[in-house]
Amino acid sequence: MEERLSTATGTVPHVASQPVRDRITTFLRRRWRAGLRRASQSVGQAAVTALAAVGAFWFAQAVLGHAEPLFAATALLVALGFTRGPRMRRVIEVSVGCTLGILIGDLLMLTLGRGMWQAVVVLFVSLMIARFLDPGAIFTTQMSLQSVLVVLLPSSADGPFSRSADAVVGVCFALLVTFLTPHDTRRGALHGLRSLYSPMVSVLRDLSTALRENESRTAWMALVSSRGTQAVIDDLRGELKQSREVTRYSPIERRRREYIRDVGTAVDRSDLAVRSLRIVARRVVSLIDHARLDDDATERLAAWFDEAADAVEVLHRSLGEPGAAGRHQALAGARDALGAAAARLDPARLGGGSVHGEALIMLLRPMIVDLMEATGARHEDAVACLPAL
Repeated sequence: MEERLSTATGTVPHVASQPVRDRITTFLRRRWRAGLRRASQSVGQAAVTALAAVGAFWFAQAVLGHAEPLFAATALLVALGFTRGPRMRRVIEVSVGCTLGILIGDLLMLTLGRGMWQAVVVLFVSLMIARFLDPGAIFTTQMSLQSVLVVLLPSSADGPFSRSADAVVGVCFALLVTFLTPHDTRRGALHGLRSLYSPMVSVLRDLSTALRENESRTAWMALVSSRGTQAVIDDLRGELKQSREVTRYSPIERRRREYIRDVGTAVDRSDLAVRSLRIVARRVVSLIDHARLDDDATERLAAWFDEAADAVEVLHRSLGEPGAAGRHQALAGARDALGAAAARLDPARLGGGSVHGEALIMLLRPMIVDLMEATGARHEDAVACLPAL
């Protein structure tokens, strides 16, 4: 017989603890796999960064004639960092901080000389200037770090401001890499959309199943699943923010500006729809628990949730169309499918004459309007698809 443990809400199976050696082995195996995955995903970026750093060093050495232009490579590496898809604002912010820090270090060293107390003065002045110019911690850190390195490292044989010129070279190379490196803005958006709409479709189908089977637990699990989409939406908005920035400055990705704009509109309106869906799921749980609907109304509502799920799937596929013409045509089809579902949201007919059923229909109406606006429909046109009250 299976051994079980008592808890406040029931019993759970007893799971024997793993030996320490097995836990260590499992931990190391997971770390190994995660490390391989990160390394394989970073091969391209690592190659570009390495080539650009060495290229900046070579340019400062061969063209400017500097003997040891270490700050050219340093400034580039600091500016680019190693984040996925470097943002232009971050690159500019770090670049300015790095270059200013080196320039301030050169100026103060030329004025005060070299030594420990001079390093203290340089670091203090750099920190104060950095805090005055920008509230960002990255800007302050880079500016103060570079300035104190200039004072502490041996003087350059190429003159007092040669390291500032090297930093400018590194920054220019970093900006050039940021401009010309291709960024697959569409892939991140597609992944985020799949993570948003797939759970949404599942929730709608689970609500349909819960009504047909008169099982409130299924509706409750749908509610829990819908709550988990908020983190997905927040991540997708962050992805879209970065994509907008990339399409704004990158000549390679500029052609995707309209696509990112369409996806952004869909995400904003779908966020509102998901919020309404959570309220709907709670209402369905209550309706099932208290048997507020007759069999005919239950079947009609279950069929409506299936229809809405089909329409959301069409919306999801439409946003995956790469071409503007094909996407707009597909979104028009999604708009028609959602409009057909909206046309059935008559509280008196679909609600089965029950006050509680009619209240559920009233909650579904703003949700379907938000989904229609996600296809690009105007608010007035979406509302016009609803039956008059």
